[in-house]
Amino acid sequence: MAIYRFRVTFEDYEDIYREIDMPSRATFLELHEAIHNSTGYRSDVSSSFYVSNDQWKKGTEISLLPSDRKAEAGVLTMEAIRLSKFIDDPHQKFYYVYNFDRPYDFHVELVKILKEEDGKIYPLISKSVGEAPKNAAAAAFPLSTGVDDDDDDDDEVAGDETEYGVDDEEEFDMFDDESSEGDSEEQSQKSNGFEDEF
Repeated sequence: MAIYRFRVTFEDYEDIYREIDMPSRATFLELHEAIHNSTGYRSDVSSSFYVSNDQWKKGTEISLLPSDRKAEAGVLTMEAIRLSKFIDDPHQKFYYVYNFDRPYDFHVELVKILKEEDGKIYPLISKSVGEAPKNAAAAAFPLSTGVDDDDDDDDEVAGDETEYGVDDEEEFDMFDDESSEGDSEEQSQKSNGFEDEF
């Protein structure tokens, strides 16, 4: 039996990847589960593989937990489709979107076709480089203590405040300039009074 070796790379973290050996008769669901065995992320969330070209353009969709609209449209499902059905190229590519609620995108590329080896259990994670991004997992669902997750959320909010806060302050400065000079005189008197107290 042929064994497909896929390289699975985070789209936003190209230096983090997994190489996973899959039997040709395995389904896309088994590949989906193998990917998340290697990342530590939950596998029971809505996700899809897309048959892709060399430019990672999405083609035919193969879905897990499809929406009602997709199901009615006859979308292919991961548990029903074998990998071999869509391997037309020795470097076949699949664009993989994990967790549509908080999506993470992966590039899945066939890098080698091997012969099955006795004594090996497939799927097999043959290579693991780099740690799966913690915030990817934590943002979508708590895998850690929860304390770090709260910190991550706070950081994101603080970033948003900084991004928009600068503009808001500039607008307030403009309003201050338009106010009467009497206000500024009152402020200087208050500040002088303050200094006198000390």
